[in-house]
Amino acid sequence: MTTTADGLGRASDWDPTAPETFDSSHEVYAELRRRCPVPWSDAFGGFWAATRYADVVRVARDSETFSTAVQNVVPHVPRAQRRPPLHFDPPEHGIYRAPMDRVLRRGVVRRLEPAFAEAARELLGPLLARGGGDYSRDFALPYAAQCFALFLGLPVGQVLEIRRIGVAYSFAIQEMDRAGVMAASEELYAIARAIVADRRADPRDPDEDLVTSLLRASGDPERPIPHDMVVATVRQTIVAGIGAPHAMLGSAAVHLSRDPGLQDRLRADPGLLPATVEELLRLYAPYRVFARTATRDVELGGRTVRAGEAIAMIFPSANRDEAVFDDADRLDLERRPNRHLAFGRGAHRCPGAAMARLEMTAALGELLAGTTRVEPDGEVEMFNWLEFGPRSAPLLLVPRR
Repeated sequence: MTTTADGLGRASDWDPTAPETFDSSHEVYAELRRRCPVPWSDAFGGFWAATRYADVVRVARDSETFSTAVQNVVPHVPRAQRRPPLHFDPPEHGIYRAPMDRVLRRGVVRRLEPAFAEAARELLGPLLARGGGDYSRDFALPYAAQCFALFLGLPVGQVLEIRRIGVAYSFAIQEMDRAGVMAASEELYAIARAIVADRRADPRDPDEDLVTSLLRASGDPERPIPHDMVVATVRQTIVAGIGAPHAMLGSAAVHLSRDPGLQDRLRADPGLLPATVEELLRLYAPYRVFARTATRDVELGGRTVRAGEAIAMIFPSANRDEAVFDDADRLDLERRPNRHLAFGRGAHRCPGAAMARLEMTAALGELLAGTTRVEPDGEVEMFNWLEFGPRSAPLLLVPRR
C-alpha cells in the first residue's frame, strides 16, 4: 500500500512490473477494462492508469486538467530542464511543434520511401541467407536506426550509439536509478549539442532538415526558440524516433509469423499492406508510459484523481477497447473507421506518424516479398515497462527462390 501526498492510503489494483509474454498484457488490460478501468498502482512511486479508449482520449485532449508540464511519463524522470515539445502544454507547446511538423509532413518524408525500402532489403539479406534470426535485434533495431539516420542526416553508427544509450536510459528509469538516468541523459544531451553545433555551422534545407528548421525558428523575432531548447528538442526526438519503430516492428513481425493466412493474402495483394499496418499499429501501440498530471481533483472512470497525481495512458489497452472496436483482438483489414490511438491524440499527437507508417510499410513489404513463409522460432522476450514490444523475436524465414 502507498500513502499519497494527501495522506490517502491506497492498495494497488494491478502490478505493471509483472513479467510479460507477447500476449499476457492484453489479457491483463482486458480484465482491468472490465473490473477496474482506472486502476491505481503503487509501483514507480504510485500512479493511475487509463485503460479505456474514452478515458485515454479525455486525458490526452484536456491539457488544462491533465498537464504534461510536471510528470509526463511513468516513472517520473528527474531532469535538469524541460524538453520540448513533450514537456510543454499548449499554447507554448505549439512553438516547438511548428518547425517539427514542417519537416515531418507526409509530403516531405515521402521522399525517403525508396531509401527505407533499400535499407530493409540490405538488412534482411543476411537473415534470409541463414534462414532466420532474431528479427528485433538483427533487423528492427538497425533498420530503425538506419531510417532515423536517413531522416536526420546522421551516420548510422552514431544513431546506433544513441539507441544503446536510450535503452540504458529506459532501464535506469524503470529501476528508478537516478544516477543512471542522469548519466545516460547527459550522454544524450552531449550528442544533441554536437548535432546542433554541426547544423549551425553547416545548415541544410529547413523544409527537410529537422535541426535546421529548429535553428531557423530560434531566430523568429516574434516567438524565438532559445538555443538550449533547440538542443533539448533534438535530445527528446532522437530517443523517441528510434525506440518506437524498433518495438513496433518486432510486434508486427511476430504477429505475421503467427498468421500464415495473412502472409499469403498480403503477398497476393500488396495493396492491403497499408490497412494491415493500421491494424498492427492499433493492436501493438508501442508506448504506455506517457502520462499527464492532474491540475485539480477530477473524476475519471469512477475514481477520484487528486491534484498532482499522475495518470498513464495505456494506449495498447485503449486500442483494444471492446466498446469502440468490434472483435477488438482480431486484425481486421475491413475495419472502417480505424481511429486507433497508436500515435496519441490531441496537441501531443506523435509528429512522426507519417514517417513511422512509411518505415513499417517498407519493412513489412520487403519481409513478405523476400519470403514464402515466416514462422516463430523461439520464445519472444519483451522490453521492460517503458517500451511495449519484443526485445528479442526469433523467426524462421523461408526465402523466395
